[in-house]
Amino acid sequence: MILVLIGYMGSGKSSIGRRLSKKLNYDLIDLDDFIEDQENASVKEIFESKGEIYFRKKEEDYLKELLEVDKDIILSLGGGTPCFGNNMQHIIDAENATSIYLKASIPKLANKLIKKKSKRPLIAHIETEEALTEFIGKHLFERSPYYSQAEYTIITDDKSKDEIVDDILDLF
Repeated sequence: MILVLIGYMGSGKSSIGRRLSKKLNYDLIDLDDFIEDQENASVKEIFESKGEIYFRKKEEDYLKELLEVDKDIILSLGGGTPCFGNNMQHIIDAENATSIYLKASIPKLANKLIKKKSKRPLIAHIETEEALTEFIGKHLFERSPYYSQAEYTIITDDKSKDEIVDDILDLF
């Protein structure tokens, strides 16, 4: 089985993925890390040297490849991955994949991301938490139609990471 974790940046895909992989003894694959390994360049370097169109095509190719692996994995996607190309449809169509949307509220995301914005190129330029909240709200409005296609949605607000992992394990 492949558990595909989707959601906005800061929703906990990586940290929840790590905990799930330990509990289930599944390998954890972060799609961005996988792309960086395959391309021998960081996502930022790929964007700068080859452009976003190249990156999004490679992202789709590698996603399709990983959705066909014949082993148990946790696959953590970038926040934008489900929203480009046919990526969400690839996830839905994969016979051995289950998609889980880790849904956090806009205020929770803004509160978490304001402290880490320097490490997030998409939001590094945003100065205030108010501006970040507005940015996230607009972004989520655009991305929600994709995220909402996940088989399951886990609301993460006011839950510990262990509670979120337990909620996911209760699905199966």
